[in-house]
Amino acid sequence: MLGHNGGPSLERGFGWRHHCWKTSREALLPSLPIEVVRLRVKRATEIGLDYRTYASIRAASGHDVVAFLFSSNALRLLPPHPALPADRRTRMADLHRAGRAALARAPLAPAQVTRAAEGLLDHATSAPRAFAAWPEIARAMADARSAGGWSRAGTVLVGDTWEEREWVAAARLAFYLPAERLFPA
Repeated sequence: MLGHNGGPSLERGFGWRHHCWKTSREALLPSLPIEVVRLRVKRATEIGLDYRTYASIRAASGHDVVAFLFSSNALRLLPPHPALPADRRTRMADLHRAGRAALARAPLAPAQVTRAAEGLLDHATSAPRAFAAWPEIARAMADARSAGGWSRAGTVLVGDTWEEREWVAAARLAFYLPAERLFPA
């Protein structure tokens, strides 16, 4: 899966793949000059991410984070009267140095999501419908990105379901970040 780096699979040949994966991961970090690491730590702090999360995104995508797309599920905005929980509101305020948009899952409308997260989003658009085909997903993601002028290579999707994880692959976005990693309980 695109952006997946949970380690080697457990299929046949596990030992060799594990060795290759571990060697590659170990070789990655020491090759970065300390100045680059300092700049990346600073950038991670600027956009409100911990360094480990930021480094994971950089390693997977090869690009800086320019924007976050949040599913309404990840924001815990639920019908019929969506209200942004206090923990989400506080955490989103920390992410102000990157673009922030929401994908309103039906039956929510983008305007409802924008009102619920007033002042914390650049915009909201409609999310792909449930079980949509990949071209439809790609169009919905392109609409959300183009409204902010963000490249797909620097856009991170913050989601809460397996279906939303697949949106990253369909739209060729930079990374999928599970909501619980950004909004710990």
